[in-house]
Amino acid sequence: MLGFDVSERTISRWMKRAPRDPEPAKRWLAFLRNHREAIAAMDFFTVPMITFGVLYCFFVISHDRRRILHFNVTRHPTSAWIVQQLREAFPFQSAPRFLIFDRDSKYGFEVGLAVRSLGMRPVRTSFESPWQNGVAERWIKSCRQDLLDDVIAFNEAHLKRLLFEYVRYYHEDRTHMGLDKETPGKRVRSMSHGRILSLPRLGGLHHRYERAA
Repeated sequence: MLGFDVSERTISRWMKRAPRDPEPAKRWLAFLRNHREAIAAMDFFTVPMITFGVLYCFFVISHDRRRILHFNVTRHPTSAWIVQQLREAFPFQSAPRFLIFDRDSKYGFEVGLAVRSLGMRPVRTSFESPWQNGVAERWIKSCRQDLLDDVIAFNEAHLKRLLFEYVRYYHEDRTHMGLDKETPGKRVRSMSHGRILSLPRLGGLHHRYERAA
């Protein structure tokens, strides 16, 4: 009202920003902690091939022990393909109560119907909030750091074979601070004495050491 034209950027620089409401984050974290045994999550990540093509890796992970329940690879993810993966991941009424996934356009209307038909409640994360699906995002980071940053996939079959070996290593050998330094498969600690054996994983990238009597 004083006759000065001031840009919105200048005003926003000096205005006091409203504090972010912490309640939604607290409610989400409380939901994850209270229902950890009844939650699974699904997600995609991309892997470039040696021919510069792109493969889409789909996986389902449980929250209680962080086990990979199912994974697969495709060049063209569709809603029908995702529905089939969910049926393979949760056979014989083994589905948990909740399934977390983001708002990717690949999850069409059919995916939501399939999730409900399997007896699960779909829980969609907020826009641009990967932390709400943190267990799945953490596994993607581990998979990239442990495997995909060092290996280039030739094709779908090659990537499936690499992921199969990595999942086996992840379940049986890789310890987690969130699981009190246990493995998702609850590997029994070796207490025997004798010669140390080295069991290779993934072509020698990882090793598991045990004592043989």
